[in-house]
Amino acid sequence: MPARTILRTATAAKHEAVDAAYGRFHLADPASYGRFLTAHARALPGFEQVLGQVSALPRFMPRARLLQDDLFALRLTMPATLPVARPESDAAAFGMLYVVEGSRLGGAILARSVPATLPRAYLSAVHPPGAWRAFGELLDQVARAGGPGWIEQAVIAAEATFDLYAAAAARP
Repeated sequence: MPARTILRTATAAKHEAVDAAYGRFHLADPASYGRFLTAHARALPGFEQVLGQVSALPRFMPRARLLQDDLFALRLTMPATLPVARPESDAAAFGMLYVVEGSRLGGAILARSVPATLPRAYLSAVHPPGAWRAFGELLDQVARAGGPGWIEQAVIAAEATFDLYAAAAARP
């Protein structure tokens, strides 16, 4: 079974919990949308910082600056980022990146719910054509080469990434 399928299946409950945590925000309401962006800002910059230090990962387009710009446009400041530990293995790094980059897909859908009068750079930062598919193919290839235990490490890290996003949404 492809690694991306295993990751999607194994983390489905965590993904649904994050969707529910962020689903309480009303993106058409400026104040609620600001809280939504603030919650993301508690998590995303920490992940991008540690993932940017892992040479085994493919290049990815950081979005923390876009998130900060959207917050500033709403007259909000960046919150303190929740601590994110450097991944202990390349497998863990791929698991984290799977969640972080996968959130772009949801962001594109959510951006449609944000009125044009509100900033949407962060949610509108979608993958270039074919990039998500290419990442999935690379993930499958690296997982096959990683041997026993690789996918389990990736799943554990992906679940922890979802947990941190959920914790970020739960803060006032």
